[in-house]
Amino acid sequence: MVLPNGYRFTVEAFQSLGIMLGRSDGSHRLHFLLEDAFVRTPQGPALADAFQEEVQGLLSYAGHPLYALLHEAIYGQDPGPTDWAAERVRARFPQFDAAKTLTGEGPLLFTGESVHPWMFDNDPALRPLRETADDLAGERGWAPLYDPDRLAVNEVPVAAAIYHDDMYVDTAHSLQTARAVRGLRTWVTDEFEHDGVRAGGPRVLDRLLALARDEE
Repeated sequence: MVLPNGYRFTVEAFQSLGIMLGRSDGSHRLHFLLEDAFVRTPQGPALADAFQEEVQGLLSYAGHPLYALLHEAIYGQDPGPTDWAAERVRARFPQFDAAKTLTGEGPLLFTGESVHPWMFDNDPALRPLRETADDLAGERGWAPLYDPDRLAVNEVPVAAAIYHDDMYVDTAHSLQTARAVRGLRTWVTDEFEHDGVRAGGPRVLDRLLALARDEE
């Protein structure tokens, strides 16, 4: 179906609402969003206007198109292209395939923080950027983003929060990265999810400043 703003609301788009689950209040927002998704009409159940209005705001990149355009490109540092990495990984897991799960083989899963090529077809705000997005996905000239040798002898005080239950960032990978930076002090916590700064900014910032100043 097509939402009022012209967004093509496909099954894949519905699954991408799972990005909400990485926020502290995300599961509650998603629950209430879906609870009132349908209304009764003489023709049968239909998606409520309020549901469509909220969903199009959640899915559209009209306010931040560069986020979608550069989401994978900012990690490109190997000689090869990113080549729509999230889409390629998703294809390996049948749990995300609606055609398979709707036949009774299991529940259809939500996806998380990822950008896919179909978004540049579905979202009116991104359609003009589709060719550019494909060019970036095929780019092979990425230079190294980081110098591991220099980071290994770092002398600048640095601290980082690692959210143990972060849905977007793997904890083990975060700890591995932290160990590669000399002198980096970590605060591993399950008090917050990915949106720790938004949900508890003063507490997070105070703790990190204390760590960086060696006050803890």
